[in-house]
Parts: sequence; structure tokens; C-alpha cells
Amino acid sequence: MLGAEQSICGNLRAMVEQAGKPHEKDSASAPMLAATDLYCERDDRILFEKLNFQLQEGQVLQIKGDNGSGKTTLLRMLCGLNDSYEGELSWYGQPMSECADAFYDALLYIGHRVGVNKILTPRENLAWSCGLRRQVRNDEIDSALLKVGLRGFEDSQCFTLSAGQHQRVSLARLLVSDARLWVLDEPFTTLDVTGVALLEKLIRDYSSQGGAVLVTTHHPLSVNDLTQLTLGRRPEAAENWA
Repeated sequence: MLGAEQSICGNLRAMVEQAGKPHEKDSASAPMLAATDLYCERDDRILFEKLNFQLQEGQVLQIKGDNGSGKTTLLRMLCGLNDSYEGELSWYGQPMSECADAFYDALLYIGHRVGVNKILTPRENLAWSCGLRRQVRNDEIDSALLKVGLRGFEDSQCFTLSAGQHQRVSLARLLVSDARLWVLDEPFTTLDVTGVALLEKLIRDYSSQGGAVLVTTHHPLSVNDLTQLTLGRRPEAAENWA
């Protein structure tokens, strides 16, 4: 178990250092991700306006707010899944429209829906989803499933697993991804106490190695270098929490 964890941490560190790595001059002068004067409305109701924030390498930004305040909408905007907004997004100081490919290569998005095919096994789900970006070895997949607590369920069809286990299958993608930025929408949903502690550790390890995390959750996070942004107040500003 310890050997598997050490191997995963080493691979995670190497992948974070390589994925979407900017030119040195860019990283020294600009944040990884920046939003400027974002404005969005839905059904004639303003969700947010004059929304500004920056995300640095190694930082965790928690998006908070009441239901319907626009948390998921914001994440989908950032990931290119919703273009009904005004304002500017930039990646290492470059307008998103000019570096979209580099941004998407460095991004891993896990939304409300876990994205698990219930007919496939956890091993097959992980091989398919990760194979869209790079070739993943079987031992990487097995180590990731072990780390998220799915040892013994690798070859079970997912319709036989619980909702919390489906979430763990999805979260195993974090361990074999070469992404530099994690965007997670309510990732603690359906997880038990052990699963919550595991995910918090993954986020801490990832950010300590230079990865950035943007997460929506009502769960109080126990991570370092945490910044919180609360939607539903205008104008918005990010708050640093020591």
C-alpha cells in the first residue's frame, strides 16, 4: 500500500510539472488563470457581475454560495461549456481565445455527474476516460483504484456499486491525469467520511506540487493556501484564508 502511494505521488508530481507548462517568462509575470469583469445572467436574473479573481499555481480556490447563485454556471464558463457571459478569461496572461488548446490540455473537469458508465467496470471506465488524453498503463489504473479504496472492485460492473463508489471511480481520474488545473464541481457529494479525508489529501498533495484547484463545495475544506470566493454578493472579490 505504501509503495503504491509513493509511486502515485511521484507520478503526480512529474505530471503536474509537465502539463500545460508555460514559458518561464509567462509564469513569472501572470497568474495561471484570471477572470476579469465577468457578467452572467439567467432567466433575466443577474447571477454575478464585475466578478474578478485570479488563480495561481499551487492555490486552491473554493467557490461558495447559495443554491442557484451560479457556482456550476461559473465552472462551466471557465471550462468552455457555457459562452453566455461577458468579460475576459486569461491563461498565463494570454486571452483564452488565443490559447484555448493549451488551456484544455492542462484542464481536468469533474462535474456534478460523475461520468461513470455503469455497464463498464472501474478499470474499464478509467482506461477509457484517461485514454482520451494519453495512453495509461494498467498498473497506473490499478494503483489509482487502490488509492481511492476500490481494491477488489476493479472488475465489478459499476451498476453493482454504490453512489459513493461511483464517485471514487470518477475521482481516480485525478491520480492518473496529467492536468495542471483541477476544476471540481461538488466532488464531496456521496462520499463517506473516509472518502472526504481522501479527497482532501489528494487536493493538498496536488496543490503542494504546484497544481491549482478550483472547487465548488459547501464542505469546509482543510487544505493549505485556501482562497474563498462567495457568489451572490456584487461586486465579487476573492478572500484569502490563512
